[in-house]
Formats: sequence, C-alpha cells, structure tokens
Amino acid sequence: MKDFAFLINTLDSTNKTNAKIDAMVHYLQTADSSDRLWFLALFTGKRPKRPVNTNLLRQWALELTGLPEWLFVEAYSSVGDLGETLSLILPNPAESIEKSLTQWMVELIALKDFTEEEKKTYVIESWNGLNHLERFIFNKLIGGSFRIGVSKKLLINALAKYSGIEANILMHSIMGKWNIDEVDFENLIQGTDINPDESKPYPFCLAYPLEKEPQDLGERERWQAEFKWDGIRGQFIKRNDEIFIWSRGEELVTEQFPEVVSALREMTGNFVIDGEILVVKDDKVLNFNELQKRLNRKTISKKMLEELPVQIFVYDILELEYEDLREKRLVDRRVILEGLIMNNPTGSIHLSEVLEATTWEELAEVRESSRDNNSEGLMLKEKESQYHAGRKKGDWWKWKVSPLTIDAVLIYAQKGSGRRSSYYTDYTFGVKSGDSIVTIAKAYSGLTDKEIMEVSKFVNKNAVEKFGPVRTVKAELVFEIAFEGIGFSNRHKSGVALRFPRIVRWRRDKTVDEIDDIEEIKKLIQ
Repeated sequence: MKDFAFLINTLDSTNKTNAKIDAMVHYLQTADSSDRLWFLALFTGKRPKRPVNTNLLRQWALELTGLPEWLFVEAYSSVGDLGETLSLILPNPAESIEKSLTQWMVELIALKDFTEEEKKTYVIESWNGLNHLERFIFNKLIGGSFRIGVSKKLLINALAKYSGIEANILMHSIMGKWNIDEVDFENLIQGTDINPDESKPYPFCLAYPLEKEPQDLGERERWQAEFKWDGIRGQFIKRNDEIFIWSRGEELVTEQFPEVVSALREMTGNFVIDGEILVVKDDKVLNFNELQKRLNRKTISKKMLEELPVQIFVYDILELEYEDLREKRLVDRRVILEGLIMNNPTGSIHLSEVLEATTWEELAEVRESSRDNNSEGLMLKEKESQYHAGRKKGDWWKWKVSPLTIDAVLIYAQKGSGRRSSYYTDYTFGVKSGDSIVTIAKAYSGLTDKEIMEVSKFVNKNAVEKFGPVRTVKAELVFEIAFEGIGFSNRHKSGVALRFPRIVRWRRDKTVDEIDDIEEIKKLIQ
C-alpha cells in the first residue's frame, strides 16, 4: 500500500505527462504481478463495490477523535473531500501495517459480509496502522470513491513503455469484462487471450477536432463526410448468436436497449459494427436529452419503449465472421458494411448517410444546417484510412458547428480536489426567470489559474450561505457559457439541460442585469 499511495501522490502532484508516465512505469517495475493487476483494475475503473457506508466512516472517526459535529462540518467544508478530511482529523498511527495492495483489496472485498461491529473494528485498526497518505487511499477505496486523474491514453503509454508492447495491442488487450480472479497481468497485457469470451470489443477509433480550414485537407473526394450524431456511440457485437452492446466508455449496456438487441438478433452472421444510438421518432432524430431518459435503467417499461424508441445509425464494421477488418481501407469497409445492412434489413438499424456534396463549400452549407437534424456537425474520414485504435491525427476529423452560448451569473461555488483543493473551481451558474435567478448549468473548465484565484477571492469575501462544501455567492460575476446542445429537463429548476457546458470567458464588461432569460434560452431547443 505504501508504494501505491506514493504513486497516487506523485500522479496528483504533477501535471507533467512524462513524470506521470515514469511514476507508473516505476510502480509496474517494482510491484509484484498481483499488485500490477490491481493497479490496472483500479486505473480502468474496475473497483469493487463500496463495502462500508461513508456515514459510518464519518461516525466512527468522530467517536475516535471526540470532535464535535460542527467542527467536522467546518473541516469537511474547507477540505471538500470526505476521504481526505477523515485522514486529516484522525490521530497519528500507533503502529505501521505492512500489507500489499492485493491483500488490502482482498480484505476490503470480504468486508461486505462482516457485521457492522466487525467492520468498525477492522476500519479503526486499519486507520491506526496507516499514515495520512495511506489512510487517504484506504478511505477512498473503502468508500467506493476511488478515482484517479489519469487518462486512458496516458495509462496505455505507461504500459507500452513498461512492456514494449504496441499501444493498439494493449488497448484491445485490457478492454472488455475481464475478471481479476481469472487473469494474469502479463498474459492480459500481451493479449494472450485476446478474446476470452464472445463479448470482447475493439478499441474505438477516435477523431480530432478540425482546427484548420477543410480545404487544407486536400481534394474533397479524398474524404468521406457524414453527420456527427449526438447520441451514444457503441460497438454492436454478434458472435455465436450472443449479442453485446458496449458504450465508448467501455460499459456493457446491452440490457438498456432491448429493441436494438432484437434487431441484431434478426440479422444473420457474426459481426462487430460501430455506430450511434439515437432516439428516433416519426423518422426524426430527437434531442440527446430524450436519449438520457433511457440510460442506466434496470427495467425499460413498455411506455418508455413506445415514447422513446431507439435506433442505431451504423458507420463502420470492424469484424465479419471473426475476421478482423480494421486494417482494410475505409472505402472497402464501407462496401462490406453496406452489404451486411442491405442483406439484413431491420427497422432499428440503418446506415449513417454518406454526404454527397461535391465541394468543400457545398459541404460547409450542409454543416451549418446540421443542427436541424440534431447532429453536432460533420465527420470527415480519409477514405484510405484504417480503423486505428484511439486517436491518430490526420485520418478522422470532427468538423463541428460553432457551440451555442449564453451569458449566466455565478451563484454557487465549491472547492476542487488535489492540487486545486484550496481554490473554488466547481461552479454553478444561473439565468433570469422573471424577477429571480434559476440554475442552468455546472461548469468546471475554461478559466486560467489566475482567474480561478480571482474567483476564489471573490467567493471568500462574498459567500452568503454554506451547504457543506458548497458556497452560495452574491450574483455578480457574469460568464459566457458555451454548450453543444440543449433540451427540456424536469431535473433542473430552469426546465432545461445543457450538453457539455463550459466557460468561454469571464464577461467583466457585463452585469447581472444583462444575463440571458430562461424563456429566450428555451427558444434554442429544436
């Protein structure tokens, strides 16, 4: 645990890519095989379910320290993270516990079957044998909130440097629903069992935003153009009559889309296709907010299936009859895909349209009207390109329409975590609704470090109320908020939800009287 805690602290203490990679490589070189496997599981989101309720952790810490409730609340409000607050208020350890990461994880998993009193004894004994940093990691693991700010690409680069294995092979090797009790670290990353079950997906081929004029890409006919759909990207797998649907976030979401499963089952053969899940009603693609209503539900009612029917628009094929097609040219994969879909017509699976505009100017006109069909713009794909793993500059581009923007006022603020735990970095914004202000969006990015420090000073001087770590502030600071889409939502007081909101700039030239009105904002909804 000491080495793992040191790794986490190193990663959290630097924003230098090479330093993060070197820290992970060093850990992999010094840890044993089982600890390396747990490192990989935790860094890819495969953490166990929470064995102890966090309210109990808080209660036991207060009993142990004798601190009054109000003082704990103040400490938690200042720190902004429960696991770190607990690690800070606890007395210094009386001993030192030496256990491997694997041993800790095995014990934490077993803890779910303990009585509350047995859990309390185990937690207090653990706290008494761990230093502040180790306690922090322990608290995050036991509380089910362990997350680490390392991107998948950074993790893959570290694994590649450690192992010498190509990044695309590694990406495929660690995907899917592998079980930590059934695999070995070295065999896993080397792809020894590249398809341990029928569900194994491929790494998604990703695109970069187009940051230059499309004419700079060369001749128009070299590029396949499609709409960039605003849904959930998925891989749709049919192997040996088994159906699996994977989201881009590597979640198995098969049960959430029974009508798609039925349509895939109607199709003949074995294949892996890439496409977008969308709500389509009366031949019209609906807003992403409608699709959100279908997500993460244990059961899908008949009423919901009727009101929010989903379809998939497919645009690539990765495998046919167990043959990996990813190294074939896009134009060749498209012919194979068209043959598959045309020979297996269903009401829920459609080919995503290839746009036939002959010039870049004509295509630009299509792009400008793309919001009319609830798409985000266009995708430009080099016709000779392979289906590569992850992002590769030059092959696929996202040519999105300019984002929508509104002016909103800061009304709530909360401190960040890690290196930014001393500053207010998480913001909630509001807009006019008659004579009052209603919340419309949260945003966490877009300001410089200097601006974050300025906003933090303002919050400290102008906080009106406290709700745990959240501060209500005077409605004075106006910001321009950009977003990709907007839809009606019953979950927000404003009645709308923004898609991917972020701060564009601090509007120091505007006052709260000049922020946008919710009724005008609703007119943006298609």
